[in-house]
Amino acid sequence: MKSKWTSNAALFLAAIIWGFAFVAQVEGTKYIGAFTMIGFRFTIGIISLLPVVLIFERGRTDKAERKLTLKASLITGIVLFCAITLQQFGIQITASAGISGFITGLYMIFVPFVYLVLFKRKTGIQVWIGALCAFIGLFLLCYKVGEGFAFGLGELLLLLGSFLWTAHVMLIEHFGKKLRSLHYSWGQFAVCALLGMICAFAFEKVSVQALLDAKWALLYCGVLSSGCAYTLQVVGQKNADPTYAVIILSTESAFSAIGGAIFGIDSISWIGYLGCAFMFAGILCTQIRFKSKKDRETEYLEKQK
Repeated sequence: MKSKWTSNAALFLAAIIWGFAFVAQVEGTKYIGAFTMIGFRFTIGIISLLPVVLIFERGRTDKAERKLTLKASLITGIVLFCAITLQQFGIQITASAGISGFITGLYMIFVPFVYLVLFKRKTGIQVWIGALCAFIGLFLLCYKVGEGFAFGLGELLLLLGSFLWTAHVMLIEHFGKKLRSLHYSWGQFAVCALLGMICAFAFEKVSVQALLDAKWALLYCGVLSSGCAYTLQVVGQKNADPTYAVIILSTESAFSAIGGAIFGIDSISWIGYLGCAFMFAGILCTQIRFKSKKDRETEYLEKQK
C-alpha cells in the first residue's frame, strides 16, 4: 500500500511540474523565439537526463537494440519536434498557460479515437462522453463575453499540435515495449534538440543576453520538466495502477491553469474556466475503464483461488 501511495505522489509531482512548465514556456517567449526555446531547453534536458540514464539503465545493449533505438529515436524525435513547435508558437500567440495546457491535453481524447479508426480497437461509451465534454469545453474556452466565439491562430496551432501529440503517444507505445525507456527518451530528446538548434540559428536571432534573460524558463523546462518529471514518471509507474497513473498525469492540464492564475499570466473569464472544467472532465472520462460483467466475474473467481 505504501509503495502505491509513493508512486501516486511521484506521478502527481510530475503532473504539477509539467503543468507549470506551460507558465515557463509563456515566460520564455518574452525573450527568445520558439525555435531557440525548443533547441536550448531540450539541450539542457538531455544533459540533465544523462545521469538518470546512467543510474537506472546502465549496461550494454546488443546491436539490434541499439539499431532500433536509433531508428525509434529519429522517428519519434521528429514528431516530438513538430508537436512542440506547434505548441510553442501557439503559446507565443495565445500567451496563456491555461488555454495551452487544456487544448494540448486533448490528445488523451484523440488517442482512443485514432485507435478505433485505424486499428478497430473498441472504445467504451465513456470515450464518446469525454469527446462531447471536450468539444463543449473548447467552445466555452474560446468564447469571449461580449465578443462571441474567438478561435484564433494560436488555438488552431495548439489543436493541430495535440494531434501530433497523439501520434507521439502512439509511437511511444509501439516502440517503448521493445526498448529501454530512458535510452529511448534521451534519444528522441537529442533529435529534438538538434532540430531546434538548427532552426534557431537558421531563422531566429540567438543572443547570449536573450538566453540569460530566459534562463529560468529554460532551466525549468530543461531540468525539471525533462530530467526530474520524466524520472518521477518512470519511478511512479512501476507500482501504480496503469489506469490511475494516466488519470493522475492528465491533471497536468489543470495545473497549467492553476499556474497561469498564480503567476498572473491568464485572464480567463468564468466562462473560460467553465470550459476548462468541461475539458478536464472529458479527459478524465476517457481514462476511466468501466468493468464489464464478464470482467467482474473473472476478478471474483481469481479472488476465490
